[in-house]
Amino acid sequence: MAFKEYKRLNLSQIAKEVLTDWESNHSFKKSIDLRQGAPKFVFYEGPPSANGMPGIHHVMARSIKDIFCRYKTLKGFQVQRKAGWDTHGLPIELSVEKELGITKEDIGKSISVKDYNKACKKAVMRYTDVWNNLTKKMGYWVDMENPYITYKPKYIESVWWLLKNLFEKGLIYKGYTIQPYSPKAGTGLSSHELNQPGTYQDVTDTTVTAQFNAIKNTLPKSLKNYNSVHFLAWTTTPWTLPSNTALTVGPKIKYTIVSTFNQYTKTPIHVVLAKNLVSKVLSNSFFKVEKKEELKLETNAKNKIPYFVNNTFLGSDLIGVQYEQLWSEAPLPYKNAENAFRIIGGDFVTTEDGTGIVHTAPTFGADDAKVAKEANPEIPPMLIYDENQQLVPLVDLQGRFRPELGELGGKYVKNEYYSSTEKKPEKSVDVEIAIKLKEENKAFKVEKYVHSYPNCWRTDKPILYYPLDSWFIGVSKIRKSIFDSNKNINWKPKSTGDGRFGNWLSNANDWNLSRSRFWGVPLPIWVTKDKKEIKVIGSIKELIEEIDLSVSVGIMKSNPFQNFKVDDMSDENYKMIDLHKHVLDKVKLASKNNSPMYREKDLIDVWFDSGAMPYAQWHYPFENKNYIDDNKFFPADYIAEGVDQTRGWFYTLHVIGTLVFNSNSYKNVISNGLVLDKNGQKMSKRLGNAVDPFETLDKFGPDATRWYMISNSNPWDNLKFDVSGIEEVRRKFFGTLHNIYSFFSLYANIDEFKNQEKIIDYKERCELDRWIISELNTLVKEVNDAYENYEPTKSARLISKFVQDNLSNWYVRLSRRRFWKGEYNTDKIAAFQTLLECLKTVSILSSPISPFFMDNLFQDLTMNNESVHLTDFPNYSESLINKELQTKIRKSQEICSLALSLRKKEKIKVRQPLNKIIIPYRNDLEKEGLIDISEFIKSEINVKNVELVGDSSKILVKKAKPNFKLLGPKFGKDLKIVSSIINNLKSVEIEKIENEKALVLENNIEILLEDIEIYFEDIEGWQVVSENGTTIALDTNINEELKNEGIAREIVNRIQNFRKDSGFNVSDKIIIEIENNNLIEKAIFENIDYIKNETLAVELSFKESLINAQEVEFDNLNIKIKIFKKT
Repeated sequence: MAFKEYKRLNLSQIAKEVLTDWESNHSFKKSIDLRQGAPKFVFYEGPPSANGMPGIHHVMARSIKDIFCRYKTLKGFQVQRKAGWDTHGLPIELSVEKELGITKEDIGKSISVKDYNKACKKAVMRYTDVWNNLTKKMGYWVDMENPYITYKPKYIESVWWLLKNLFEKGLIYKGYTIQPYSPKAGTGLSSHELNQPGTYQDVTDTTVTAQFNAIKNTLPKSLKNYNSVHFLAWTTTPWTLPSNTALTVGPKIKYTIVSTFNQYTKTPIHVVLAKNLVSKVLSNSFFKVEKKEELKLETNAKNKIPYFVNNTFLGSDLIGVQYEQLWSEAPLPYKNAENAFRIIGGDFVTTEDGTGIVHTAPTFGADDAKVAKEANPEIPPMLIYDENQQLVPLVDLQGRFRPELGELGGKYVKNEYYSSTEKKPEKSVDVEIAIKLKEENKAFKVEKYVHSYPNCWRTDKPILYYPLDSWFIGVSKIRKSIFDSNKNINWKPKSTGDGRFGNWLSNANDWNLSRSRFWGVPLPIWVTKDKKEIKVIGSIKELIEEIDLSVSVGIMKSNPFQNFKVDDMSDENYKMIDLHKHVLDKVKLASKNNSPMYREKDLIDVWFDSGAMPYAQWHYPFENKNYIDDNKFFPADYIAEGVDQTRGWFYTLHVIGTLVFNSNSYKNVISNGLVLDKNGQKMSKRLGNAVDPFETLDKFGPDATRWYMISNSNPWDNLKFDVSGIEEVRRKFFGTLHNIYSFFSLYANIDEFKNQEKIIDYKERCELDRWIISELNTLVKEVNDAYENYEPTKSARLISKFVQDNLSNWYVRLSRRRFWKGEYNTDKIAAFQTLLECLKTVSILSSPISPFFMDNLFQDLTMNNESVHLTDFPNYSESLINKELQTKIRKSQEICSLALSLRKKEKIKVRQPLNKIIIPYRNDLEKEGLIDISEFIKSEINVKNVELVGDSSKILVKKAKPNFKLLGPKFGKDLKIVSSIINNLKSVEIEKIENEKALVLENNIEILLEDIEIYFEDIEGWQVVSENGTTIALDTNINEELKNEGIAREIVNRIQNFRKDSGFNVSDKIIIEIENNNLIEKAIFENIDYIKNETLAVELSFKESLINAQEVEFDNLNIKIKIFKKT
C-alpha cells in the first residue's frame, strides 16, 4: 500500500472529506468513549442565543474552546462537553416585538402573554441549524444532540432550587431603591449589565446651572441683608429639575455670595456657590470687579457682565435654608411637603465641577435618595398618586413625563425614546426646560456639555435611574469571599483577573434580580397582600404540594400540574408542564391562615440563568446529584468567552458558585478579545465591514482560518481580522507542510518505503537526523508547556517556526539528495523514518488548532483510518535532546541568514557561487563547532571555502561605538568625552570588556559591556556584518570560473522546471539539446558533469538551431533548450 499523493492543496475539500469521515465513524463519540474511566477534564460551554446569526468572532471564540478540549483528550483525559442555548431575555423579546410590530405595553392587551411567550419560544431556536452547521464546519466538537436549553422545565427547576437555597441563607431580599432602568426595554438592569463594554458612551447634552430662589427669612444672618439670593446648582439632566426636592452642600466647603446680573434677563441677582468655583462658573460672559460700585451693566449686548465677590462662609451655615420650588408647574410631594425644598449636607459634594451645590432629586439618583433619607427631617421624594392611587414619580416607565406636569406632560425625557413611527420634536425637553427657566430668571447658565452616559446594553438607548421595587441577591455580604477566591483562578490574561474582574468584585453591589418582562424564568416567590408572609418554591414537587393545599382551602379550583408525576424524571413527564409567566401568574398559594398568596410578577435576570448552567445542565439536585457533590463535573477546569463576560457570565458563575457551594465555578479561564476589521474598527453590518464566517470557511478552509486567528495574536488581545492573513497562513504554513508531505510520499513510493523496515537506532543516524529529532523533542516539550499554560498562540508559532525554518528550509533541503539519489540503504531508510516521525508528530501537536488537515495528514502517514484525535499526545525524550548539537546548527542558521542577507543586499543570487566566507571564533570549543558545520554553511550559502579566524586575528578588526540610549542618562554632560574614548578603544580593550563585562578607564570611568556596540571594520572587497554576537565577512568578488558555475546552476534550475512541467517522473533519464551560444558554451563544458548528474541527463549536446525549443532568460542571457525522455 502506497502513501497517498496529491496534485494540489485544497484545504476546503480536505475539511469536507474529513468531516464526512468523522460523522460516519462517530469520531467525537469515540474520543469520549475511548477515555472511559480516565480522569475528567471539565469544560463549560457558555450558551449563545440562537435567535441571531453567528459571526466570524464566534469562529474565534469556539476555536479557543475547542483547542484545549482536543488537547486534553490527547493527554488522556475524558472531556465531555455539552452544548447549550441561552433562550431567555431581552434580545429575544425585543426581536419578537419588532417582528410582531408591538411594544411592551401591548403585551397582555392586543396579544396575550401566552401567545407572546409562544412566539418567543419559536423565535429563540430559529437559527439553531445555522449555528449547528457553523459548529460542524469549523470543527468544534461539542455535544449538540443533547444540549442544555434554559427554557426547559428541568433547567428552570434547578434555577428555582438555587434561588430557594439563597433565600434560606438570607441572601435574597426585596428593596425599593433607585436602579438603572431601560425605558425602551421596560425593565431594570443589574450593575453588571450596566457595565458591559460599550454601554457608557460620550454624548453631548444641554446642561443648566439653575437659580434656586432663597426664602429670605430662612437665610443665615450673614445673608439676610441681600435681596434676591439664589443658590446655583448645575445639572447634566435638566429633565430631573421638576423632581427637585433638595439642594445638597458640603458642610466643610467654603461658599461665597456673588453680586452680578442674570445674563438672560439682565436682572440684578446675588448667587451662592463654592468659592473655589467662582472663576470657573463666572467665565466667558463675566468679568470680576474689585469694587461694588463698579457693578454696572452696560447697555451694549456685546459687553461682558461684571461680578463682585462678597463674604465667605461654610456650607454648614446654609443647612436648613429653604427655597422656592423651581418648576412652577410641578406638583408637591405626596407627603411631608413642608420638609422639601431645603438645603441639606452631604459628604459626597466636591468642588471638582459644577457649583459645589448639588441639585437633589431623590426619585432619580441613588446618592440623592440616600442623602435625602439621612436628612433630619427626611427630605420627601417627588412621588405623587396616580389615577390608581399608586405612588409614582413624575416620569412613567416608558420615559415620558406624567400629565401632572402640564406642557411637559406626555413628552419623552430623552429624544432617543421616540419610535420611528412617532414624530420626534426639534427641541428636546432639556432644551424646553432650559428656555422656560431662562424666561423665568431661573437659569444662570445654559450650555452644551460632553460627558459619558450609560446606554442599555441591548437597546442601545439611554437608561434612567428610576425608583423600582425589586428583589436582590445580597452579594455585598460575601464581597470579600468572592474577591479572595478569585485569586485561585488562573486568568488568561492575568491582568483581567487582577484588574478588570478583581476590581469589579472588590466593589460588587447587591444583584438586582428582578426583570419586568414576560419571557424568562419567573421568580418562584409568592407573598400575601400585606407582604408579611413569603414562600419561595424550590421544586415542582413543592409547587404541586402548595397548589394542592391551595385547592383544599378553596383558593384555587384545580391543580394545573395534576398530570405531572412527581419523582418521574423522564423527559416525557417534564414535557407536560410549562413553568413560564403565563402559567405561574394564575397560581395562587395559601398562607398560614389560608389567605391567598400571589406570585411576584417579575422574572429573574437572564444572567442568573446562564450562571446556573453548571448545575441546571444536569438537573441538579433532582438528578445527577453526584456530578456536583462529588466534583465530577464541578468546578470547570476550563472556560472561555469574550472579555465582555467579566461583567456577565464569568461574574454570575463566580457569584452563584461562591454563594451556594462556597466554591469557585472554574479553575482556568481565557477572556478572549474582540475580532475587529483589518483597520481596527468594530465589525458591523451597518459599516459594511462584517465578515461572513461561512464564506470564509468555504473559501480558505477551517484549518487556515483557525490557524490564522490563533497564531496572529494571543486570544486575549484584539484581533485585526484580515483575509489576506489567512491566505498567507494557507500558503506559508499549510503549503509548506503539504510540500514536505508531497516530497516524502513521492520518494517513499518510488523506493517502496512502507515504514515496516527495522527502526534505525537514533545513534546510528546522521548528524542532520539527530539534530532534527532533537529539535522535534524540544518542540514537543515547548508546545506541551504552552498548551498546559493556555497559550495556544505560542504553540502555533512554535510549530510554524519548526515546520518552516527547521523542517523545510533546513532538514528537507539539506537531505534532498539522500531521498532521490543512490541506493535504498540504511541512510535513506533513516531519512524516511526521521521525516515520517517529524510529520506525524507535527500532525498530532497541531491537531487541536487544525483538526481537519492534521487528521488527514496523520491518516495519510499512518495509512489507516484511525483519527489523530483518538491518539495520544507524544512524550518528549530528554535523551534525544542534544542542546550542543542544536546550538551548533542554530549557529549555522544564524551565519547563513547573515550571509544570505548580504547576498540580497549586494543583489547576488544564491545560485551564484562565491569564493569564501570568514567567520571569527572566540575559543577552541566554538572553533570545533564551526568546523563541524562548515560543510552545511558551504552548501547553504553556496561558497567554496570557509575560513575560521580567531578573535585576535588581524583580518577582522573589532571596533566599538557608544550605546547612547544607556550612556546618555549615565554620563550626562560627560557623554561627549566618554563617546570619544569608546570610539578609540583598541581590540584588546574591547576583548577585555567582552570577557570581564566591564573596563575601568582613565578618570575612573567604568564602561560596561551593555554600554557599547561591538562591530568589525569592513575589508576591501568583502562585506562584513554582525548581529546578536555573530560576525561574518563574505568575499563578493566573482571571477570567471565562479561566474560560469553560476550559469550552470541557473541552467540546471530551468531544466528541472522543464522536467516537472513535462510530467516526467523523478527517475526518468533525459537527453538535453542546447542551441549554440558562445556566451555559455565554456560555462557548460566546465560544468557538464554537474549539469548531467543533477538533471539525470545521459546526453548533452549543442545544436546549430532548435525548433520548438524552450527559451530561458537570466542575467541578460537568452538560451534555447530542448529536453527528451530517453526511451
